[in-house]
Amino acid sequence: MPVILATDALVFLLIALGVVFGYIARGKEHLREPWSRIARSPVGMGALVVLSAFVVIGILDSIHYHPRLPASEEHSSHAYSNEILSLFDNLVTPLRQRQEKTYSAPFATHLYAKENVELADGRVTRDYPRLQYGGGHLADPVRERLPDIVRTSLLGAFQGLLSWLMLAGLLVVLIARRADRRFGAQLKLVASGNTEVPWRVILLTLGVMILLVFVSARLGVKYHVLGTDKVGEDVFYQALKSIRTGLLIGTLTTLVMLPAAILLGIMAGYFRGWVDDVIQYLYTTLNSIPGVLLIAAAILVLHIYMGSRSEDFSLAERADLRLLFLVLILGVTSWTGLCRLLRGETLKLREMDYVQAAQAFGVTRFTIITRHILPNVLHIVLITVVLDFSGLVLAEAVLSYVNIGVDPTMNSWGNMINSARLEMAREPIVWWSLAASFVFMFTLVLSANLFSDVVRDAFDPRLRDTR
Repeated sequence: MPVILATDALVFLLIALGVVFGYIARGKEHLREPWSRIARSPVGMGALVVLSAFVVIGILDSIHYHPRLPASEEHSSHAYSNEILSLFDNLVTPLRQRQEKTYSAPFATHLYAKENVELADGRVTRDYPRLQYGGGHLADPVRERLPDIVRTSLLGAFQGLLSWLMLAGLLVVLIARRADRRFGAQLKLVASGNTEVPWRVILLTLGVMILLVFVSARLGVKYHVLGTDKVGEDVFYQALKSIRTGLLIGTLTTLVMLPAAILLGIMAGYFRGWVDDVIQYLYTTLNSIPGVLLIAAAILVLHIYMGSRSEDFSLAERADLRLLFLVLILGVTSWTGLCRLLRGETLKLREMDYVQAAQAFGVTRFTIITRHILPNVLHIVLITVVLDFSGLVLAEAVLSYVNIGVDPTMNSWGNMINSARLEMAREPIVWWSLAASFVFMFTLVLSANLFSDVVRDAFDPRLRDTR
């Protein structure tokens, strides 16, 4: 049975807006030309492939449903569980269901701490117990584990290589057909990098991603690739589930703050006078309030509200509502910077000759704003959005670290870092939760920053004019 959470609806709305923007940009030369410059950038397209992999996981994790219960005497075949799962949860069922007793290191076959273990003869000794799932298929873990890991990795790499070759071959065929070339000639162009679109970089980056997916999928069935946490949950699964949270914070916050930033920024710059004074007073006052305190107060109010209506929300709905509330608060506190930029740009644009001519001919203010002002500030909007994305992803980690971010039951890199704070004080140190969250967050933020730099260079008119 499908379930649409509040954040799921916003995700689908954001996808629809992206499709509409793409359709509009396709017919506008001033929008289509910068995107063609991005498509010719090797760095930009390589980063886009990595970002696309994260986005696919985030979308799959945003399609929720109630799983159907197996038919039995107690309930019919059409009964559904109260648990809310996602399509991504279904795809990675082994990672989600294989839970150990407590900590275990990456690729380990035994627990990380010694316990009392009863031997076959009845004696009790202190030893490292075997894991139930990690390396459970091995008869002699000491001798068989390393060869089995190598063999499984090679098998996954071979399957990934075959999949990549088939996908790359299909893509080259499509490019050759579109360019009216033979397959061999087009393959040489792609392999040498002599194509307008950097297909070689795209295919190589895609090949690395496919190899990682197949190798991790093969190893994840047999081992805990990134170990387990205090309650025995797979850390690799937690890191993958945290992708959706990071993407939602980075993208939905934009959806919240854009309308206010664009509307108020253009109004302040175009109308000036008392309108400008009121808007400046508004965002100056909002900027003077410490953002962390405002978020903490809002989360406290939400806790009180949900506490008084605890029977109306399930565990997943409570966590989703807190995430939505965090997005709203971050959106409210992050629109002021873009508003200030748009105000300054609008002040300059309203003095341009074509705007003055439109005013002289009696064109309405609404028409001037929509036809002459708004299209000429879109590059600032887009540049600000892509640059702010990585900052918002990092903000979630910081807020969750101080316990005013997403719900503790929701998977996020911030919650993983928060739990790792205590794990690092253990002896021996449990380091893999912190390392996993760092690697995934670093990859997402780095690819987002590289892509945002390319977008900035492509849409900034001053940079375009100097080339």
